[in-house]
Amino acid sequence: QTVLQGIILLPLRAICITVLLLLAWLFASIATFRHPGKGSVPLKGWRRRMIQTTLSWLTRTLFFVMGFQVTVKGKVASLLEAPIFVAAPHSSFYDAIISALTGMPSIVSRAENLSVPVFGTILSSLQPVAVSRQDPDSRKNTVTEITKRALSRGQWPQVI
Repeated sequence: QTVLQGIILLPLRAICITVLLLLAWLFASIATFRHPGKGSVPLKGWRRRMIQTTLSWLTRTLFFVMGFQVTVKGKVASLLEAPIFVAAPHSSFYDAIISALTGMPSIVSRAENLSVPVFGTILSSLQPVAVSRQDPDSRKNTVTEITKRALSRGQWPQVI
């Protein structure tokens, strides 16, 4: 019975995950198409709403297909209450679950992640704070960028 379920469920889940990732890539591409600034100007209007609603829903659905069911107890802090959202250990796919549940905030990520096919486009749509490991001033620049976004009074999304 387990083998039979594996033969049926594995390909079905793989197809669903692929379709959901391609849809997320498509919506991320549409939201960032011809956006001035490429990360230096926050997404506004329909672009930001598309990222917050569509990508959040697609990411939640993706994790559901993978077998994760997450419920939130309590109330997620708003952007004005908490411009910086801290999540630990910040090193696994659990960060994506937190991002989906909190409305797709900006994240701090390695600059190299932005060049990964499909995932890089999705990540770019979140307007991450990119950290370069080769740049000796990267740590200072990251702190400056996070501070700028936190003090923007709602112009930028939350930073996780």
